[in-house]
Order: sequence, then structure tokens, then C-alpha cells
Amino acid sequence: ILILTSTSSAEDTGERIALMAERFIGTPYDPDPIGAYVRNRTIVHDEEVDCMYLTFRAVELALSKSPEEAVAIALEKRFFTKGIIGPDGRVINYNERYEYGEDMIDSGKFGREITAELGRTISIEGSRGRQRVVIIPQEAIREIKAFKSGDIVFFVKRPERRLLGEIVGHIGILKVEGEEVYLIHASGKKNGKGTTVKVPFFDYVKDMDFAGIRVTRFTGP
Repeated sequence: ILILTSTSSAEDTGERIALMAERFIGTPYDPDPIGAYVRNRTIVHDEEVDCMYLTFRAVELALSKSPEEAVAIALEKRFFTKGIIGPDGRVINYNERYEYGEDMIDSGKFGREITAELGRTISIEGSRGRQRVVIIPQEAIREIKAFKSGDIVFFVKRPERRLLGEIVGHIGILKVEGEEVYLIHASGKKNGKGTTVKVPFFDYVKDMDFAGIRVTRFTGP
């Protein structure tokens, strides 16, 4: 099991988030549809990750200075309410967790949504109580020049491709290096051999099968 703590000297929260995400590169993809960490009722399950867990952990680790503090932050951030650890050391209320990326955005716990500030937006059909959703459409993403390291990108499904009303179909974290923007994300493959990878972001969005993106950002130290 990986033991990850925030030892980065980066003063910017976004930079720390990106650095924490990078530490997971090469980590096997978690194919469990509900997440192995949820099924095992654990906070830390770093040996295999899916896109939501990667986002959770990168944020928690970036905001903490110790493994214990990262767990405390997880109990606050992963839940509509607050996570509770029982006497056996297992989480007892994962039924109150965020299961949908759009709920993470609306909670405000994963940075402030900056979608409308980044570039040209459109409104598409929503679901799960949301009539409409404002996104940056796929064809407008390459026009954006204001991405920063640590930006959390929520990839929005086309309405006809939603299976359970989910608006967000995937999540990743950006890292900006000079003029290049990279996406760090847990990439699942149909054969189950996926890993966390770092790829050129604009190449990824060019070929993606999503309607567009929403973006959140942490600011300050």
C-alpha cells in the first residue's frame, strides 16, 4: 500500500494537488463499479484507484501535513454529511458519500466552480433534479488559455449516454508545465489493465466522447 503524505513545499494549493496526483501515476485502475475503498469501507486504498478516489486523495493529501490529517479531511469532504469511522476502524456511513461528480461540484468542497470564467459555454440538458447544466463544449476547450495546475476537470456526459442520470462521467486533474497542459487521471480499460496516467490534455479532449467539461479550482495557500 502506498503511503502518501504532502511533503511538497509548493505554496499554491493547486500545485500541491497536481503533485499529489502525479504520485499515483502507474497505480493500477480500480475496476470495482462502486469503488474498492467503498466496498472495503476504508478511507485509504492507494493500491488501486478510480477517477473519483484519485481526485479525493490528491485533494486530501494536498491539504494535509500528515496521514492522520488527510483522513480527517476525507471524512469532511467525501460526504454530504460527515464520514464516521466505527470501532473496527471501518467507515460506517459510506451510503452518505458523494457518488456523482456533479454533487462534488455543487458541494463547494472541491474548489470553486470556474467553468463560466474560463471560456465559451453552452447549456445542455441536466438530470437528477438539475434542469440545465452549463459546460464548456468539447470544441471550445482548446481555446482556453487560463488553466492552472490543480484544476479539477469534470467530464460531462452527453444526455443520451447517461445510464443512471449521471451528468459527470469522468474526473481528472490538470498540471501545467510551461506551455503544456497535462491531464492526470485514472484511466480504465475494457480489459481491466488501466492505470493512472499523465497525458496531453488537449489531445485527450480532441478524441473524447464527452459533451464538454466543468472545472473547479482551489485558490490560495
